[in-house]
Amino acid sequence: MRKTICGVLRAAAVGAAVIGLTAACGGAEPASDGKQKIYLNLSYSGNNWQDEAANLAMSIATAPENAEKYDVVKQISGTDVQKQISDLQSMIASGAKLIVSYPISPTALDAVVKQGCDRGVTFVFYDSTVNADCAYNVAFITGARADDPEKAFFGAQTAQALVDLLDEKGKIFMNRGVPGTSTDSVHYDTAKAVFDRYPGIEIVSEYYGKWDSSVSQQETAKALAAHPDVDGIWSQDGEAGVLKALEAAGKEIPVTGENSNYFRQRLSEGWPGVSSGSPPAQAGVAMKVGLKILEDGPDSVPKNIEMPLPWVTTETAKACEGSEFTNGCNFFPDADDTFVTEVFQEDLLPESSRDAATTGAPADKVQPLPDMSQFEQPEMRRIYTRGTCDPGWTEGSVTSGQEPAGLPGCVQQ
Repeated sequence: MRKTICGVLRAAAVGAAVIGLTAACGGAEPASDGKQKIYLNLSYSGNNWQDEAANLAMSIATAPENAEKYDVVKQISGTDVQKQISDLQSMIASGAKLIVSYPISPTALDAVVKQGCDRGVTFVFYDSTVNADCAYNVAFITGARADDPEKAFFGAQTAQALVDLLDEKGKIFMNRGVPGTSTDSVHYDTAKAVFDRYPGIEIVSEYYGKWDSSVSQQETAKALAAHPDVDGIWSQDGEAGVLKALEAAGKEIPVTGENSNYFRQRLSEGWPGVSSGSPPAQAGVAMKVGLKILEDGPDSVPKNIEMPLPWVTTETAKACEGSEFTNGCNFFPDADDTFVTEVFQEDLLPESSRDAATTGAPADKVQPLPDMSQFEQPEMRRIYTRGTCDPGWTEGSVTSGQEPAGLPGCVQQ
C-alpha cells in the first residue's frame, strides 16, 4: 500500500503540475520542511472550466503568505469514483490537513470523507457537492441570481428565461452535463420542473454534452438532424459548441447556457439568450475557505456556502477592454472561445485575475473572506446538496422565499 501511495504521488508530480510536492510515503507526519500538506483533487480534467478552477485554487494556495506554511499537491482522479476514493484514501494516509476537491458523486465519497474527518482532515468540496456531514460545500447549484436574491437555481432560472424568450411555446433541446454528478442532477431536475408547467413547451431531445464544447457541438448537431424545427435550447456548460452547431445549420434561436467567452461575445452581438451558470471562481473560494478553517477553526465558516448565480443577457453582455474586469465588463474578445469568464467574484475572490485563471500564478496577496454567514445556503435548499433536511425541517413544497414557488425543498416543521 505504501508503495502504491508513493507511485500515485510521483505520477501526480510528473503529470499534474504539482507545486511544493511533499514526501507522502512516511505516514501521517508533517512534511520534512515542517509545512502542513494540502491537496487539490480534481475528479476530471480536459475542459477550460476544470483547468481554470484548479488554477484559481492553486493561485490562492501558493500565494506568498500560504506558501510559507503549506505544501500543496494537485492531483487528477478522473471520472471513476473508485479511483477518486482511492486517491482520497492515499491523501489521508499521507498526512493531509486539507483536501479541496471536485467530487464525482454526492454519496459515494461519504465513507472516505468520514474516515478522513475522523483523522483530522478538513474537506472542502466545490461546485458539485457531497452529503457527508463533516464536509464543507461551496457550490452555486442552488444559488440565487446575483441581481435577484429570491430567484434560485441555475436550472430553474435559465429554464424560465428560455420559456419567456419563446413566449411559452416551442420545441426545445436539453443539453445536460456529466451523468451522476449532483450538479447535473440539480440543474436538470429544477429546469424540468419549470418546463413541465408549460403545456406549450415540448422537449424533443435530451443529451449529455458532458460540459464539453466539442461533445456538445456533436450532440447538438445530431439532435438538429432529427429535429431541424427546434425553437430553443437549454444548455449546461458546453453552450459554445451548441451555438456553433446552430451556426453550421444556419439557425439563430434562443439559447440559455453557461459562461463561455464565445457565448457572451455572441450575446453582445445580438444572439437571443442568457448566460449564467457555474463560476470557476468557486474553487478559489473553496481554497480560501479551507485555509480559513485551518487558521481559525471549524466554526469560522458555515458548512453550506452558496455562491451567487451570475446573470448576463443579450442586453448586458459587455466586452472587457483589457485583461481585468472593469466597468461591468464580462467577457474578453481576445480570449479562447471556451474560456469561462466567471473567474472573478468581487466579495469572495477579489484577488482573482484572468492571468491567475489561465496560468495559476500565485496571487500577490490573499484578501480576507468577508463574514460568510451572508453566503450561507438557506435551509429550504439544503436537501439538494446534503440529501436531507436540517433538524426542524422536513421535505415539502417551498412556496415562499424563492422563485419559482412550488419547487421541492425543505420547510419548517
